[in-house]
Order: sequence, then structure tokens, then C-alpha cells
Amino acid sequence: MTLARAFYDRPTLDVAADLIGKVLVHRTGEGTTAGAIVEVEAYIGESDPACHAAPGLTPRNEPLYGLPGFAYVYLNYGIHHLFNVVTEAAGRPAAVLVRALEPLDGVRLMRRRRAGDRRPGAAIPDHELCRGPGSLARAMGISLADNRADLCGPSLYVEDRGTTCSALAWSSRIGIRVGIEYQWRCYVAGCPAVSGTRAHGREPKAEGRRPVP
Repeated sequence: MTLARAFYDRPTLDVAADLIGKVLVHRTGEGTTAGAIVEVEAYIGESDPACHAAPGLTPRNEPLYGLPGFAYVYLNYGIHHLFNVVTEAAGRPAAVLVRALEPLDGVRLMRRRRAGDRRPGAAIPDHELCRGPGSLARAMGISLADNRADLCGPSLYVEDRGTTCSALAWSSRIGIRVGIEYQWRCYVAGCPAVSGTRAHGREPKAEGRRPVP
């Protein structure tokens, strides 16, 4: 079942936690790929120095200020596409960066898309195909053409397949230099598909507990 817009029209940290275990799906002319979300990061408002909304409204970050349930895709360092889901009400800029997936469908297509990333003579393990936001976008075929895509639409969306993840952990966001005091990275503890260093993550929290913005 595809997630409704109301799912995204909530506090960003709640959306971030509830995205874990949901399945990101991308239908393209090449085929369909899908993976279970196992790692995300929240970016919330103009007061968050790591959020693209920190400088205020610009042509680039305009999707963050729009309706929830749309994609915000940008090019990082001119190399990697990063996929985010816009959260909260229009005018309240916030999003969740999807950092890693556990591949489910279309693994062969994912592998073809990432063929240029592999070491000579070595195949990329399945759990590394969508490990890290740049690798995720390449494997899923997500690019700037998907910026502003309606995630309630037919081609790029998140669905609920009934999977639950109890071993959630929270940590500081990674790969950034500002805003690292916020414990806004949520991931499945012990999952090999999770990117970055997991040694500094917090112990799994009780169900329903969220960091405070």
C-alpha cells in the first residue's frame, strides 16, 4: 500500500522513525527497483544549520517549503544525487534524507546501474548496492529528473509491506560538519546495509520515543 500524503504531513522526526522498514519503489522504463528503508536522517527548518533551508527560501530549496509527500533531489558535490522526502506542512521546510536501503526487488538492475562502481574482478554485495545516499540513488535510478516528484504518484513512491523494525537506534547525523549535536539519524541497529560508522549510535530506544527537536 502506497503511503498517503498524511503520512508525511507530521513532525519530521516521527516521519523519519516511521519510514524505517517501509519500502522505496521506483518504476522506470528499465524496470522496477525497490528496497526496505534502513537508515534516514532528518533535516528540520531554517534554524538547522545543516538543512538546505538554513539560508531561507531559494530556487534550489523551494521544494522543502512546498507540500509534504514530494521528493527533494539534489546533486551533492556535483557527483551524487541525494533523495529526500519533504515533510510537515507547506511553509515549514523540512525533509528526511533516505541514506540506505536493503535491496528487495530489481537487484539485477541495481547491479547494472552500479557496474562502474565495483572494483575490478569484484562484485558489489547485495547489502552494499544501496548503502549510502549516493549509491542508493544510482542503484534506484533516481536523478534530478525526479526532483519534485509526487511520492503519492505511480512511479516513485514509498509503500508499506507490513514490515516492522524493533531494533531502532538514533545517532548524530554523519557526513556533515554543522548541526552534529542533533541526534537525528535513525537506523536499524546491526543491519549491514546501513552506511557509515554504527559504533557511535545510541542503544535502541523504547517504542514511541523520539529525540526532541
